[in-house]
Amino acid sequence: MQMLAHYRIGDYATFKSAFDADAEDRGNNGLSLLQLWREDGTNIWALFNVTDARAAKAYLDGAAGVFNSQAGVTGTSFHFVETA
Repeated sequence: MQMLAHYRIGDYATFKSAFDADAEDRGNNGLSLLQLWREDGTNIWALFNVTDARAAKAYLDGAAGVFNSQAGVTGTSFHFVETA
């Protein structure tokens, strides 16, 4: 299973620094980064491999809020997907 994440941000440098610092926490919650893309100055997309969907969803509902505030994230959407 994978998760496609969309982040709306204010500043890329702030986001990227916090995103890199959050890697261990994401990993401990079943998420490992496969790819990160910049659409423009305010939209970032990430593709994660999901090894524990329950832990990943709990992280997104809780601890990710701390990351979002540190990273200047103004909006998010997350989609759990499987190969068809």
